Amino acid sequence: KTDLRNIKLFHTDRGSEFKNKLIDDALATFNIDRSLSMKGCPYDNAVAEATFKIIKTEFIKGRHFDSLEDLEKELHTYIHWFNSKRIHG
Repeated sequence: KTDLRNIKLFHTDRGSEFKNKLIDDALATFNIDRSLSMKGCPYDNAVAEATFKIIKTEFIKGRHFDSLEDLEKELHTYIHWFNSKRIHG
Protein backbone atom coordinates (compact mmCIF):
# COMPACT_ATOMS: atom_id res chain seq x y z
CA LYS A 1 0.00 0.00 0.00
CA THR A 2 1.40 3.42 -0.97
CA ASP A 3 1.69 6.08 1.73
CA LEU A 4 0.00 9.03 0.01
CA ARG A 5 1.03 11.51 2.70
CA ASN A 6 4.49 11.91 1.19
CA ILE A 7 3.52 12.25 -2.46
CA LYS A 8 3.78 15.73 -3.93
CA LEU A 9 2.25 16.46 -7.33
CA PHE A 10 2.39 19.28 -9.83
CA HIS A 11 -0.60 18.84 -12.15
CA THR A 12 -0.87 20.60 -15.50
CA ASP A 13 -2.25 20.04 -18.92
CA ARG A 14 0.24 19.18 -21.66
CA GLY A 15 0.82 22.80 -22.66
CA SER A 16 4.37 23.62 -23.72
CA GLU A 17 4.55 26.43 -21.15
CA PHE A 18 4.76 23.76 -18.44
CA LYS A 19 7.49 21.69 -20.09
CA ASN A 20 10.73 23.56 -19.58
CA LYS A 21 14.02 23.11 -17.75
CA LEU A 22 13.26 25.66 -15.02
CA ILE A 23 10.10 23.84 -13.96
CA ASP A 24 11.78 20.44 -14.31
CA ASP A 25 14.67 21.57 -12.08
CA ALA A 26 12.32 23.03 -9.44
CA LEU A 27 10.24 19.84 -9.33
CA ALA A 28 13.39 17.71 -9.00
CA THR A 29 14.79 19.96 -6.25
CA PHE A 30 11.67 19.58 -4.13
CA ASN A 31 11.05 15.91 -5.09
CA ILE A 32 7.69 16.72 -6.71
CA ASP A 33 6.19 14.36 -9.28
CA ARG A 34 4.65 15.71 -12.45
CA SER A 35 1.01 14.86 -13.11
CA LEU A 36 -0.23 15.41 -16.65
CA SER A 37 -3.59 15.09 -18.27
CA MET A 38 -3.84 12.17 -20.67
CA LYS A 39 -2.86 12.95 -24.22
CA GLY A 40 -5.91 13.88 -26.27
CA CYS A 41 -8.24 13.77 -23.26
CA PRO A 42 -8.92 17.16 -21.66
CA TYR A 43 -11.54 15.83 -19.27
CA ASP A 44 -9.21 14.50 -16.58
CA ASN A 45 -7.53 17.92 -16.37
CA ALA A 46 -10.94 19.53 -15.80
CA VAL A 47 -11.56 17.22 -12.83
CA ALA A 48 -8.16 18.06 -11.29
CA GLU A 49 -8.69 21.79 -11.83
CA ALA A 50 -12.17 21.68 -10.29
CA THR A 51 -10.88 19.74 -7.28
CA PHE A 52 -8.00 22.16 -6.70
CA LYS A 53 -10.39 25.11 -7.01
CA ILE A 54 -12.63 23.63 -4.31
CA ILE A 55 -9.65 23.03 -2.03
CA LYS A 56 -8.42 26.59 -2.58
CA THR A 57 -11.82 28.19 -1.92
CA GLU A 58 -13.05 25.92 0.90
CA PHE A 59 -9.82 25.10 2.71
CA ILE A 60 -7.01 27.54 1.92
CA LYS A 61 -8.58 30.95 1.23
CA GLY A 62 -8.00 33.37 4.07
CA ARG A 63 -6.16 30.88 6.27
CA HIS A 64 -2.70 30.93 7.81
CA PHE A 65 -0.83 27.87 9.02
CA ASP A 66 1.88 28.23 11.67
CA SER A 67 3.87 25.26 10.39
CA LEU A 68 3.97 22.62 7.70
CA GLU A 69 2.88 20.11 10.32
CA ASP A 70 -0.25 22.18 11.08
CA LEU A 71 -1.05 22.43 7.38
CA GLU A 72 -0.60 18.68 6.86
CA LYS A 73 -2.77 17.82 9.88
CA GLU A 74 -5.58 20.18 8.90
CA LEU A 75 -5.40 19.17 5.24
CA HIS A 76 -5.66 15.48 6.22
CA THR A 77 -8.77 16.30 8.30
CA TYR A 78 -10.25 18.34 5.43
CA ILE A 79 -9.65 15.59 2.86
CA HIS A 80 -11.27 13.01 5.14
CA TRP A 81 -14.29 15.31 5.53
CA PHE A 82 -14.32 16.07 1.79
CA ASN A 83 -14.27 12.40 0.81
CA SER A 84 -16.61 10.97 3.41
CA LYS A 85 -18.97 13.65 4.71
CA ARG A 86 -19.20 16.58 2.29
CA ILE A 87 -22.26 16.58 0.07
CA HIS A 88 -21.16 16.41 -3.55
CA GLY A 89 -23.56 17.79 -6.11
